[in-house]
Amino acid sequence: MKPKNITLNVQSEVGKLEAVLMHYPGAEVENMTPKNAQRALYSDILNLSIAQKEYDQIFGVLNKTSTVYKVSDLLTGVLEDNLRKQSLVTEICRREQVENYIDYLLDLSPQHLARILIEGLPIQINTLTDFLREEYYALKPLYNFYFTRDASAIIGNNAVICKMANNVRLRESLIMDAIYKSGLFFDGNIINTYDLSHNNPNVIIEGGDLLVAREDILLIGSGVRTSTQAIDLLVQRLCANDKKKKHVIVQQLPESPESFIHLDMVFTFLDYNKAMIYKPLILDNSPYQTVHMQIDNGKVSKISSVSNIPSVLKKLGMEVEPVICGGKADDWDQEREQWHSGANFLAIAPGKVLSYARNIHTLDELNKNGFEIIPAWDVIDGKYNLDASKNCVITIDGSELPRGGGGPRCMTMPLKRE
Repeated sequence: MKPKNITLNVQSEVGKLEAVLMHYPGAEVENMTPKNAQRALYSDILNLSIAQKEYDQIFGVLNKTSTVYKVSDLLTGVLEDNLRKQSLVTEICRREQVENYIDYLLDLSPQHLARILIEGLPIQINTLTDFLREEYYALKPLYNFYFTRDASAIIGNNAVICKMANNVRLRESLIMDAIYKSGLFFDGNIINTYDLSHNNPNVIIEGGDLLVAREDILLIGSGVRTSTQAIDLLVQRLCANDKKKKHVIVQQLPESPESFIHLDMVFTFLDYNKAMIYKPLILDNSPYQTVHMQIDNGKVSKISSVSNIPSVLKKLGMEVEPVICGGKADDWDQEREQWHSGANFLAIAPGKVLSYARNIHTLDELNKNGFEIIPAWDVIDGKYNLDASKNCVITIDGSELPRGGGGPRCMTMPLKRE
């Protein structure tokens, strides 16, 4: 008997996590070489076996606290229907200009095809042109797919399909679109920003820049991965038929360093009244604006500059106490730990969050703010009772995973929160 579909619903960043989407890093990560690491958006290559052991800790904790969906399983389910299979394969091959592989791919079993679409397809050498090409893959591996946060985002009951900033990640969005549109697993509205953009190259948006602060408040980062044009389109679409007052708070982000690529690398919620922040950008005097967009009766009624995210949230009745990434004592500690995703937290319930163990100054600051520090294996092995605990940080090892440029929030895509 087929399990009942879940209804997509995310109205905050910290409500108890009930269902989440993840992608277990596999051969696609190992298929990266130093030569193509930069194209793959990595600063270094990963040791897959160690990365998987670290990922097992995130997966293990979430598997004990919520329903975990795997992208590969859902993709296989979509490909079991011949019409959906043909539609997705044709669209991928057309977009990646390898139409001559369509028939070959359609002959593969759903399981084999799902693996190929994620791990990559080597070029079949049939011509001199192919033989002399420097490119090894016809379909490149999806090196970044374990960062499931970026290709789509759930805002309320809406699944937003993100128009990614880099073409190397296009297929991730196409796969997520096919999963949501299939209706096999989830119920909700679909907002496809590729369709909305009408091929406008200035429209780009990624899920790491989208934070649902409250049912009526959306935070969005605007930088190298999310453009102002995309934000305007999304706001227009989200609010078109909504008569309630809404607020969108936009934080401009620097183009460098690479660790600032998304808003969730400098600001994430820990609880309804606490947030982890990178102080130099969020609180200190900065050339990067924070903008408050007010929406009334489905239309933008006012746009104004504000001091910072916490100050405008306070005016909207949401007082959030900042906790400093890297601690208060040393600017260098703040900079170093932000680089290793020290501000990137995933809440599995109010005041119960996941983080890397390596960012010791950040963890010390959290401990001073009343958070107990708990190793992931203590939760997985049943040595620590999350239900009986108050505020806590569940720490995962992080020597390899951070090399990909993200933390626990980046690697998880909440589908439903309490």
